[in-house]
Amino acid sequence: MTELFTVYTPPAAWARFRSHFTPHVRSERIAVRDALDRILAASLTSPQDLPEFPRSTVDGYAVSAVDTFGATPGLPALLTVVGEVPMGQAAALEIGVGEAALVHTGGMIPPGADAVVMIENTQRAGPNSIEVMAPVSEGQSVIQIGEDIRRGSPVLTAGRKLRAQDIGGLLALGITEVAAAVRPRVGIISTGDEVVAPDQPVLPGQVRDINSYTLAALTARAGGQAVRYGIIPDDRPALEAAAGRAFAECDIIVFSAGSSVSYRDMTADVISELGAPGVLVHGVSVKPGKPTILAVCDGKPVFGLPGNPVSAMVIFDLFITPTIVALLGTSAPPQQQVRARLARNIASDSGREDYIQVRLEHRDGEQWAVPVLGKSNLIYTLVNAEGTIKIDLDSNGIKAGEWVTVILF
Repeated sequence: MTELFTVYTPPAAWARFRSHFTPHVRSERIAVRDALDRILAASLTSPQDLPEFPRSTVDGYAVSAVDTFGATPGLPALLTVVGEVPMGQAAALEIGVGEAALVHTGGMIPPGADAVVMIENTQRAGPNSIEVMAPVSEGQSVIQIGEDIRRGSPVLTAGRKLRAQDIGGLLALGITEVAAAVRPRVGIISTGDEVVAPDQPVLPGQVRDINSYTLAALTARAGGQAVRYGIIPDDRPALEAAAGRAFAECDIIVFSAGSSVSYRDMTADVISELGAPGVLVHGVSVKPGKPTILAVCDGKPVFGLPGNPVSAMVIFDLFITPTIVALLGTSAPPQQQVRARLARNIASDSGREDYIQVRLEHRDGEQWAVPVLGKSNLIYTLVNAEGTIKIDLDSNGIKAGEWVTVILF
């Protein structure tokens, strides 16, 4: 490999990558009860009115509203109680002039009634009569047919991430299965002779595998399925074999480490062997994460991330999360952000995006962003941080006391 590479700005790198990557959303039928946080693959319309019958929103008496007009505690309206509407059953009676029927919350409003008087606004006048002490208007305390949703109306659109209330809404309509986007399988290949499993003791010169687990967690958070291929030594045949398995089994392939320009780093060459056009970007003007690889091989996205955990997580959020989102046929949810004052000067080189980890402090009624500084191979700069701030390409830094936007983890 050449010792020099072309560096792209993050927007230019993403544009070059997307010009070669066309996402195709695959779908599967799943039970609605199991669909929390899944992405809807097809839009839905309502198969019925909801509710399908007029319902009471209170415990009280179904009446014709005109029979209550002018009622006061001193001059109540006297109505004859002709029966009760049992819960879960159709009304078997009809309301005539000067009549009422006992109904319960959620119960059906009988024909002839157009309102419900709350039971606390009535009192018994006899075995079969009540006094109404406050008037009601037509439709008061009644949910009308189709008031929630009409037959044929749009329910949910494709690309929606299903929430708990969405599941309830679908089941209320008798929709028990939906087409959901298949979670993209993200193959994660961790490389390096110095990397050992987290449950193993480390010898001098060795480090425990951090990235494959943090990247798997980020994959799950983005809506994908992580497939870990273990720790691959710095051996080209071993790396090619792992890459071939991941390429055959997954929708996205991610190499952790091995993206730097170095005679020992074979990732770019191995990626290019997976398919055309191969490596599109090798170098992004971002700190941390400059030696990043973006590739498309026979239509499949492939990424090479720096081995340092901070770099890997920054680059994952920049490029791999939106790739997963694209394969799900949805859009990324808005990032949670807060405004804060920067607690110290931060310098930056113009022409490069910098991502600085920060923790939040409250001082004299204001929120401050305190940089958690450290090299990109220090995982606890992330553990001790609550979010990150971005220094734009055209900036030379941010002065202490300036307001910044903190993107929360």
